[in-house]
Amino acid sequence: MMLIIAVVQDQDVSRLLTFLMDKGYSATKLASTGGFLRQGNTTLLIGVNDDKVSEVISIIKEVCRTRKRLVSPLAAVDRTLNTYIPTPVEVEVGGATVFTIKVDSFEKM
Repeated sequence: MMLIIAVVQDQDVSRLLTFLMDKGYSATKLASTGGFLRQGNTTLLIGVNDDKVSEVISIIKEVCRTRKRLVSPLAAVDRTLNTYIPTPVEVEVGGATVFTIKVDSFEKM
């Protein structure tokens, strides 16, 4: 058995959960926050048999596409004036970060 941990942008999570449930997969949903843009994202924990990992990852790839977004004004994480960018900056958002972990034991109670 495998545990898939998928970190996705909040705007993709409802559609992703719908796709997963339509295919018979369940997930545990955890709220989380992104780093660079400090925007909400969601971490999904999905337990599947080894032979289903590629199908779940394909669903995630299909739903969680990257897209361009203008952010203005943008100060770097340290918030100092020398890193302030006064004009809009195009950044890539969306997509997903996916981890797969081998599970030695699983019990549903």
